[in-house]
Amino acid sequence: MKLTDLFAAQLEREAERCRKALDNVPEGRNDWKPHGKSMQLGYLSTLVATMPSWVAMAITEDELDLNPPGGPGYKPLEWSTRSELIAALDDAVAKAREALAGTTDEHLGTPWRLLVAGQVVLEDPRYMVIAEAFTHLAHHRGQLTVYLRLNDLPVPAIYGPSADEKSFG
Repeated sequence: MKLTDLFAAQLEREAERCRKALDNVPEGRNDWKPHGKSMQLGYLSTLVATMPSWVAMAITEDELDLNPPGGPGYKPLEWSTRSELIAALDDAVAKAREALAGTTDEHLGTPWRLLVAGQVVLEDPRYMVIAEAFTHLAHHRGQLTVYLRLNDLPVPAIYGPSADEKSFG
């Protein structure tokens, strides 16, 4: 099996899992957070919706500088409706699909770099960056389900039944 096929299949599974979580995100509570050190619900939801685009970035770009010298830093998507959030997920997944369809396993073996203020903080083959992006996404989606529970909202079945959905995800 080619890496591109493996990642494409994983993307589809992750997209569905993210959609199930994002479908329960409340509107009008973007500033809510469970603790002073926690990220806000709106920002966390944005991460879950947009992180699939990291697959495309790892394929089409050679590096990302989180704080480029003299340039603008990352500005997260601002949303007010759940439909905007789902549209952001759909866009991110479409970009990832397109990038995976247009690349090769050989390209996925070439280096990709993460920088902060021009300094390399990570350099790995693209396939490792993509694999870690999926793991990172699962982590933040897990956080999001905790936020849902703390807001007394339904937690979807993702890897198996939840207290709110008795069927398997």
